[in-house]
Amino acid sequence: MTTIGGGAVGVGAGEAGTATAGTVEVGTVEVGTVIVGAGFAGIAAALALRAAGDDDFVMLERGASVGGTWRDNTYPGVACDVPSYLYALSGHPSPAWSRVFAPGAEIRAYLESVVREEGLERHLRLETALRGARWDGQGWVIEVRTGRPAVIRARHLVLACGRLTEPRMPEVPGLEAFPGPIFHSSRWDHDADVSGRRVAVVGTGASAVQLVPALVEAGAEVTLFQRTPAWIVQKGDRAYTRQEIDALHHPAAAARLRDELYAEGEARFASRSGDAAAAAAAEAVARAHLSAQVADPALRGALTPGYAFGCKRVLLSDAFYPAVASPAVRLVPSALAAVGSDGLIAADGSRHAADVVVLATGFASTRQPYAPLVAGEHGLTLDEHWSDGMTSVGSTLVHGFPNLYILGGPNAALGHNSAVLILEEQAAFAAARIAGGGDVRVTVEAEAAYTREIVERSTGTPWVAGGCDSWYVDARSGRLTLLWPGTVAAFRERLARVARELDPLPALAHEGAQP
Repeated sequence: MTTIGGGAVGVGAGEAGTATAGTVEVGTVEVGTVIVGAGFAGIAAALALRAAGDDDFVMLERGASVGGTWRDNTYPGVACDVPSYLYALSGHPSPAWSRVFAPGAEIRAYLESVVREEGLERHLRLETALRGARWDGQGWVIEVRTGRPAVIRARHLVLACGRLTEPRMPEVPGLEAFPGPIFHSSRWDHDADVSGRRVAVVGTGASAVQLVPALVEAGAEVTLFQRTPAWIVQKGDRAYTRQEIDALHHPAAAARLRDELYAEGEARFASRSGDAAAAAAAEAVARAHLSAQVADPALRGALTPGYAFGCKRVLLSDAFYPAVASPAVRLVPSALAAVGSDGLIAADGSRHAADVVVLATGFASTRQPYAPLVAGEHGLTLDEHWSDGMTSVGSTLVHGFPNLYILGGPNAALGHNSAVLILEEQAAFAAARIAGGGDVRVTVEAEAAYTREIVERSTGTPWVAGGCDSWYVDARSGRLTLLWPGTVAAFRERLARVARELDPLPALAHEGAQP
């Protein structure tokens, strides 16, 4: 057993199981590791285990295919806001990206290709939903539903569920009585015709910024409910030329581009985290972008944030402002407050007719949907343990939950660079611990110390003191619980330090997440 906390490290015996996974059916199956999720995080975890010499794992995926966020989000205009060549697994560079910022369907196809190329299908259990997991003193007892209930016993559990999986539905009186199609942007109804129809979009976050221009292009008349405007900068998206695609088929050229994109991302950290000069310069760029694309001063005023640059997620778009400034869009600078018999009612009292309502209202991020399903050695669920907001050691381990590794969970998101870089660091960390054998626990003192460190790193930053409400921050405690308040390089070093405390041997011999 390995324990971290209070400055002391204890090492004990214990060997990982060697049972073969087989097919998950009614009854009990034994396996070394269960990975929950088959998006970027789950695939990264599987590849890291394979690289560590461990092939004793299964991947549970509740959907009918892999892809996670990029399987679920199919709304018009969906695309990544991280450059394609950086938004990829380090060991699987793709030479086939069609654009600087990949469309969602290409990212999903990319993940499917990685699974095929690596032969991960035999580990994959599709349409298999996690119903519950509990630590029984020897390992994890995991209940799943795959047509019929089944149980898997595993020594280790990796939660790679993603943070943007469950839509956050607004509590709006009368919403359920709306007579037309109504759906969340992440659950797009492709049977709903938007051409020539009045479409209300609720929200102006990352999804809406991509969606609204696509709706205008499709011929919709859009009413856009904006509770809070976002800082938006140029995206610079375009299709790659044939010559560029041919050149980037050479691994050295693709690696150089990835290095450049990584460095650009790390440089953005200063403006997002509150460096005065960098933030002022970035805000000036955003204001100039707005001024160049929106001529009407009243509309510009309504689209100008009143909070610090970086407080909320900074968005990228070259098409959103022109769409909002066009006759096809009516901006309502107010939240949707109610749905009445004669239409939609904004918080400012204005009323608006609509044929279709799209809820671009984000996700349940600070209270992860898997948390109530996972119970640790003290009988508490993760949700109960996190009653004051998510906490961890190294953004990956949690006190009271032995042999549990959470990828993309507490303080593992990024606002300046590719989150895939963080996921790969966490995956390599977990794989090294799992392949090393023995149980891994962290103490309450270690978790408290890491939580204080996050608080200290974030104090005074725009994320907690910038004058906005953000999904980065848990309202129950006011703590920054989603975002890692540092660079990718700093996270790599911090997680390596956790590894050294857990294991006196060099445990992170992983270079995969290096740009």
